[in-house]
Amino acid sequence: MSIRTVLFDLDGTLIDTNELIIQSMLHTLEKYAPNQYNRENVLDFIGPPLDESFKWVEPTKVEEMIEVYREHNLYHHDSFVKPFDGVIETIKALKERGIKLGIVTTKIGDTALRGLKVTQLDRYFDVIIGYDDVEHAKPHPEPVLKGMEALQAKASETLMVGDNYHDILAGQNAGVKSAGVAWSLKGREALQKHNPDYMLETMGDLLDIVGK
Repeated sequence: MSIRTVLFDLDGTLIDTNELIIQSMLHTLEKYAPNQYNRENVLDFIGPPLDESFKWVEPTKVEEMIEVYREHNLYHHDSFVKPFDGVIETIKALKERGIKLGIVTTKIGDTALRGLKVTQLDRYFDVIIGYDDVEHAKPHPEPVLKGMEALQAKASETLMVGDNYHDILAGQNAGVKSAGVAWSLKGREALQKHNPDYMLETMGDLLDIVGK
């Protein structure tokens, strides 16, 4: 059965916020765990919700750390964020084909919308499911299921696209097809271990998968 709905993770998938996230994470970790983290080992913190990541650093100060992170992240946001190559053209083409498009992210909804607006992608998406819209974040199926419900989509016709194993597992747990992106900061090999249905070398590869 053909794909009629595509749900996307946002950061690292559609928009390049990698450097922004790394710098915000290093800024926060340096304050609460000085001289313990660098660019390489901070990558393990990227992907899960902030509260899950920070509880391993200083469990009594998680909310405080989140505020420090978000303050830094939002202050520098607009100067760092840009779409990955081919994203705007592909999303526009999918929309023109009548494909339903949604965002499923571990960011809070308002921040996700800001990223979409900065990159001029907001006009193409019918729904944003943010961290503040669910009780259980990816890899739990709830965010994907909520996205499908909002778009009145069938699982057999839905694809979940992301740059992190949480995205692949969330799609699998929700009973939809999944696609990893080869430009993932974690590396394509890390995603392949979780057996996505597709691996996108470029975002344009979606046009060969969707809508046939």
